Amino acid sequence: MTINVFRKGGDGGGSGGSKSDLYNDFLRSEGYITEVDEDGDITFKMEGGTYFLFAQEEDREYFTVLFPNFWPIESEDERTAAYIACCDATGNIKGAKVYPLGDNICASIELFFGEPDGFKPVFKRALSTVQGAAAHFAEKMRELT
Repeated sequence: MTINVFRKGGDGGGSGGSKSDLYNDFLRSEGYITEVDEDGDITFKMEGGTYFLFAQEEDREYFTVLFPNFWPIESEDERTAAYIACCDATGNIKGAKVYPLGDNICASIELFFGEPDGFKPVFKRALSTVQGAAAHFAEKMRELT
């Protein structure tokens, strides 16, 4: 599977161990099976979906969970409905972003923490927020199409 994700730099700075190792160790301790790519980004599966944690080592404070390509856009009529559903999901689910990327829809949450391990207490809520946003999008699409 290929995803086209626009990488953004950051100014989080900081020092210490790698975020990739921190994320990978945490996910494994929670029972997830992970894969680490050449950039240190982590892939894991849950309930049939594939999720990403982007390490972005250059921005120590930044944290994101991405659920890419969970809904393909198969026509121009569906694209119009998808834009409406993206806005609806993003506007109704706290912290979530749902957006088109090429011919697919992605859901994510982006957060900042003072320390790279600050995500740990909210990880389950962050993941459920992304899942809830995808579900909200899907429900709205069923209403619109």
